[in-house]
Amino acid sequence: MNLQPEHQNCPCGHGKTYAECCQPLHHGQPASSPEALMRSRYAAFVLGLADYLRATWHDSTRPETLSLEDSPDWTLLQILNSDQTGDTGSVHFRAIYRVGSGWGFLEENSRFVREQGRWYYLQGETSEGQLKPGRNDPCPCGSGRKYKACCL
Repeated sequence: MNLQPEHQNCPCGHGKTYAECCQPLHHGQPASSPEALMRSRYAAFVLGLADYLRATWHDSTRPETLSLEDSPDWTLLQILNSDQTGDTGSVHFRAIYRVGSGWGFLEENSRFVREQGRWYYLQGETSEGQLKPGRNDPCPCGSGRKYKACCL
């Protein structure tokens, strides 16, 4: 497991420190919305928290085992859309990762369900591709700088 110092920005990109954002969820606090759960699950992928991912995966679709050994080097989460109606919700996101000297992305439309006051990841429709940032685009590493001044 990778440890995230509490005072550093949370990997989910919400702009808060890890201690203010996803750490409480990783320690058992229920997520307030499907988007909050999605962000905490992304942070769990970054930090290698497989047990948390399994615990927040609905038992009807949860895999028996989950290994994050071959997980890519995740760098940035973009929430494209999120919606909640009663005890169901969805989040459309794009997660950016490093591929050798280049970049890739995983895009997913995820579905969530709330049972007994807790949100669970149900399933998602995914697509992957190669990311080709332009010189003046924001850097996919999440630094906030232009690609040409950062990771090009």
